[in-house]
Amino acid sequence: MRDFLKLLKEHDELEVIDTPLEVDLEIAHLAYIEAKKPNGGKALLFTQPIRKEHNQIKTFDMPVLMNAFGSFKRLELLLKTPIESLQQRMQAFLHFNAPKNFTEGLKVLKDLWDLRHIFPKKTTRPKDLIIKQDKEVNLLDLPILKTWEKDGGAFITMGQVYTQSLDHQKKNLGMYRLQVYDKNHLGLHWQIHKDSQLFFHEYAKAKVKMPVSIAIGGDLLYTWCATAPLPYGVYELMLYGFMRGKKAQVMPCLSNSLSVPRDCDIVIEGFVDCEKLELEGPFGDHTGYYTPIESYPVLEVKTISYKKDSIYLATVVGKPPLEDKYMGYLTERLFLPLLQMNAPNLIDYYMPENGVFHNLILAKIHTRYNAHAKQVMHAFWGVGQMSFVKHAIFVNEDAPNLRDANAIIEYILENFSKEKILISQGICDALDHASPEYAMGGKLGIDATSKSNTPHPTLLNDNALLALLQDKMPNIVLLKQYYPHTRNPICVISVEKKDKSVIELAKNLLGFEEYLRIVIFVEHISNDLNNPYMLLWRIVNNIDAQRDILTSKHCFFIDATNKGVMDKHFREWPAETNCSMEIIENLKKKGLLKDFETLNQKFHLTHSFSTHKEEL
Repeated sequence: MRDFLKLLKEHDELEVIDTPLEVDLEIAHLAYIEAKKPNGGKALLFTQPIRKEHNQIKTFDMPVLMNAFGSFKRLELLLKTPIESLQQRMQAFLHFNAPKNFTEGLKVLKDLWDLRHIFPKKTTRPKDLIIKQDKEVNLLDLPILKTWEKDGGAFITMGQVYTQSLDHQKKNLGMYRLQVYDKNHLGLHWQIHKDSQLFFHEYAKAKVKMPVSIAIGGDLLYTWCATAPLPYGVYELMLYGFMRGKKAQVMPCLSNSLSVPRDCDIVIEGFVDCEKLELEGPFGDHTGYYTPIESYPVLEVKTISYKKDSIYLATVVGKPPLEDKYMGYLTERLFLPLLQMNAPNLIDYYMPENGVFHNLILAKIHTRYNAHAKQVMHAFWGVGQMSFVKHAIFVNEDAPNLRDANAIIEYILENFSKEKILISQGICDALDHASPEYAMGGKLGIDATSKSNTPHPTLLNDNALLALLQDKMPNIVLLKQYYPHTRNPICVISVEKKDKSVIELAKNLLGFEEYLRIVIFVEHISNDLNNPYMLLWRIVNNIDAQRDILTSKHCFFIDATNKGVMDKHFREWPAETNCSMEIIENLKKKGLLKDFETLNQKFHLTHSFSTHKEEL
């Protein structure tokens, strides 16, 4: 960690904040805003984290590092090798073939020799660790952050969670939300599809306490590996060895049978009583919305050990863009060859960060036959973490670069038709709030691999179209048309919801197919129709394809408003993660915020952003 900080300083990628700031909201808010600056801002090292307790101030002697992954430059410095090189090595490994001659044989031997690094090496513990055990354990001595006003408390955000199967044959490294209940208890927010959850059921069935260890810091690549979507049973520290070209050095834990990397800054060890669950949450999460209070396992902490010069690594989750944009980019690039094993005609894919990764994916394929795109959709929805993707759009090999936003959108709109959509049902991410049932809901696949036969609409300007539609649907407030020159213009309409579902009211517009193609309804109160980045974020977060889509001969209506009982949605609809204006004003007074208003307008940091309604 210290070596990486030195590297960041040398490349002007680190800002040191010496102003005392509270672990309750202040540090997280500043890091949240920093991550939204052009090119991801800088990594922030907070040297004086504090906490107010009973009219007294507790000062931590452990600095807090934030936004460490938050730029392509920092990723490059962390990896020490181009991402493309790692991707090529992964591809070569997955497509291993027997050598045909002596020269190829030498290369194969070299590749196999390089694989010796994937297995972690057991070593001894450093002798200078500070160790707290049993009654000395106090999680509150660590500068663990509270991120959002409505959060259920402070939680560890960058914890490497180490677990193993009951027979010790399988090991896992994951990353889960870890709520601090008190000085020696942590909530473990591992969801139904996580390997640790599968292990948990083994221990619960055997009525045996489950060992869990949490490491923080050390080589930052451990932290990224904790997020990697590896197949069940593949230990993430093997991926670390593959990428680093050296073995992970692991030391035994003091309180349980697990091992963790020797160079980590902080290690928290303990056991989970599998018969006890506690309410966890609510918390703002990476979707940009709060997740509800639910029951999860609890870790009873037996030991905390840390280096004398430890650094507490943390992140912020909330509305995009954040540093998970760059972590997700590395995942996307490195695992393309693995996806291509299950979908051989896949050329490339892209997970936009404002689609919060599992809500939207674009994929480019070599189309070979009719319904080929639909076949690949099913393959995606059946593979690992890709099975949580809600909306998938497939384009042909002649499509523009998937990251060229305007060009790829125009291509999709020229090729879109309602006859080439697939609405299905399957598993959703446990954090998804729009699905009518927990972790299960509608999925939308769009085949945009060939030209559409849908006729171009008759174009009206926004004001004329607004007057026409308001006559049939009075709760329409504003509208804006995007890409009107294409075969399928997008008309975004803001509405004020009252006593009927928007999809029911949208049936009143079916007589206007001459002027409409793709129509998306959003809440007037929370949306700026001139901000397509945040519109996309809300739209893909807020729809369930089985419930919120209406089609006619040429029209495709999407209800992306907040849902309630009138929409037959009986789950609680969550609030968005918004910065506290009190905290923002405090940070301004301390001279730590610049360009806040501009960033607020662009990324909706608070409730109070201006929607420029007068301009429409």
